[in-house]
Amino acid sequence: MRMILNDLMVVTALVAMFPHSAFAGQGAMSGQNYNMGHGDSVQLGPRPFFLVDDMADSPLKQDLLACSEGPFKRTEFSIGHRGAAMQFPEHTRESYEAAARMGAGIVECDVVFTKDRELVCRHAQNDLHTTTNILAIPELAAKCTVPFTPATFDAAGNMLSPARAECRTSDITLAEFKQLRGKMDAFNPRALTVAEFMGGTANWRTDLYSGPTSGTLMTHKESIELFKVLGVMMTPELKTPAVRMPFNGFTQQAYAQKMIDEYKAAGVPPSKVWPQSFDKADVLYWIAKEPAFGEQAVYLDDAESVSDLPGAAELAGYKAAGINIVAPPIFALLATDPAGTIVPSDYARNAKAAGLDIITWTLERSSVLADGNNGFYYQTFDSAVRREGDMMQVLDVLARDVGIRGIFSDWPATVTYYANCMGLK
Repeated sequence: MRMILNDLMVVTALVAMFPHSAFAGQGAMSGQNYNMGHGDSVQLGPRPFFLVDDMADSPLKQDLLACSEGPFKRTEFSIGHRGAAMQFPEHTRESYEAAARMGAGIVECDVVFTKDRELVCRHAQNDLHTTTNILAIPELAAKCTVPFTPATFDAAGNMLSPARAECRTSDITLAEFKQLRGKMDAFNPRALTVAEFMGGTANWRTDLYSGPTSGTLMTHKESIELFKVLGVMMTPELKTPAVRMPFNGFTQQAYAQKMIDEYKAAGVPPSKVWPQSFDKADVLYWIAKEPAFGEQAVYLDDAESVSDLPGAAELAGYKAAGINIVAPPIFALLATDPAGTIVPSDYARNAKAAGLDIITWTLERSSVLADGNNGFYYQTFDSAVRREGDMMQVLDVLARDVGIRGIFSDWPATVTYYANCMGLK
């Protein structure tokens, strides 16, 4: 394993130094696999097997047990959400590499911009205070939009105001951004010091991979070159800016265009890229101005509840406008029938009837399922989820009955296992 890691670090360094070399050329996108010297094999670890073992007895469980010896291969059905963000700091090189090792055939870079309008991978333009160590670097912390402010308490110890800070990629230059290290996305609202604020990691995650020599942040261009080396396809998400646009003359359309231009400059075929946005205008821009990339652009749905979801007529309107793929949260696609069984939702049926392909998000982004009250992603079918192994039943309904094209996961190995067992590519 040490040799494999060292070899990849060398290759990645060479790509960064020689972006037009053979490492970065079309060979990496031509169907060859650059999976750390292991051909098309992947490493799943124990979690998928734990989930299958935990399932209630059923024909599905028997099917999944029957394929436990593999072999397991990379699959486009498995999409690395921010890499492998359940345990690795999101949008770091280490997180992306972990996702590829777990068989994710597509990996995501959320795209934002710096003060000097360079594109980098972060989930939000204004999350550096919770996803990096910026507050621990005084000269950079001083540039944050909102400096660190400790929590306040009354005499009885009741919190009057939580600790806060807001640090944006647009507060700093690319050179300054590259000084940062990624950490798990978390903060402690009761913090009195910066060190305390930077804690708060959920107990079902870990800080084991957030050390001072890991958490390597990446520019969008660097992510493209790494993904070529890893042999995975790419799904960049153009994030909604936290700043008013235009920003220093940088318009929203220039932002959307620059993201696509970086794939074109790197020689990545449009068929290898799934651009995403929650902003319909971005998706329509790509369809009109970059139709080869717009053909598989993904319109993300930001619904918070069932009442926010588009109806049949609106979904049909998406298709009429040239949108081919929608990506709602998992809860939008599932419901329960009178018997308490998980079934496709009205939204799922309407999207399929409109001729739309569906990708969904995000698996493995909840804590222990057996505790109940599993939150946002399970809100429409939580009553049918009673144990950790029920996650595989959720996947099965999404794949077989809804017919999704792929699913984002914070731990891609789970989806890779299911997809291989069911013959999904």
